[in-house]
Amino acid sequence: MKQYRFLFSDQLIIVILMATIFISCQNKQSQNESWVPLFNGKNLDGWVVKFTGQPLNMNYKNTFRVEDGILKVCYNDYDSLNNVFGHLITKESFSHYKIRAEYRFIGDQIPGGAEWAYRNNGIMIHCQPPQTIPLDQDFPVSIEVQLLGGNGNDERPNMNVCTPGTMVMIDGKYPKEHCCNSTAKTYHGDQWVTVEVEVQGDSVIKHLIDGEVVLQYEKPLLDPESPQYSNLYSPETGDRLTKGHIALQAESHPTEFRKVDILILD
Repeated sequence: MKQYRFLFSDQLIIVILMATIFISCQNKQSQNESWVPLFNGKNLDGWVVKFTGQPLNMNYKNTFRVEDGILKVCYNDYDSLNNVFGHLITKESFSHYKIRAEYRFIGDQIPGGAEWAYRNNGIMIHCQPPQTIPLDQDFPVSIEVQLLGGNGNDERPNMNVCTPGTMVMIDGKYPKEHCCNSTAKTYHGDQWVTVEVEVQGDSVIKHLIDGEVVLQYEKPLLDPESPQYSNLYSPETGDRLTKGHIALQAESHPTEFRKVDILILD
């Protein structure tokens, strides 16, 4: 009896030691994470602008602006949208990283905005280089992590995925639908929301809210039916999307970002 008691005690000690080591490693990893701001809180340095029908770096009607340390998508100088969609795109491209943003929707949608664009913005990952976007192209070839707000009544899950000119594998197959829903809840009102995306090159991509994974997919590809397919096909990687730029959208609803940070992964 004593021998079994000693064995159980030794096993318990080993389990406790392993748990302590695991927690210690996790804490050390968290402390060593070096998040870097993509948005510096002062200006649009490090970003380029592209609007439908406008040349590169033409900030149409001063839509993207920085005021009081906040990156704003504003429509104060508009009468109507007129199908002019904007994107604020990083100058650098990235492959393995986490991106974290704090955002909120405010005010009313500009007249002329589509119904689907109500309280709709996005973090575009694996985005095509801005200099390759044709003048009249509405959206860059990319994977859109949708930032969505509710209307106060209806359910509308946040952090869905859309695929302009791309394809992603979900549950072992490539869906034909342009957008696929996450398991996230609906975020009503003008509250600040913190979201995170983990990107592992052309392997796994995860959408997270409050540390919880709400959508996961893998093996992103260029869509062979995209008009940009032949222009973006790479001799080195073929149609695999291994890296790309990051973009924020202007689709007709005023949006504010108070933080946009990146953590480069090994």
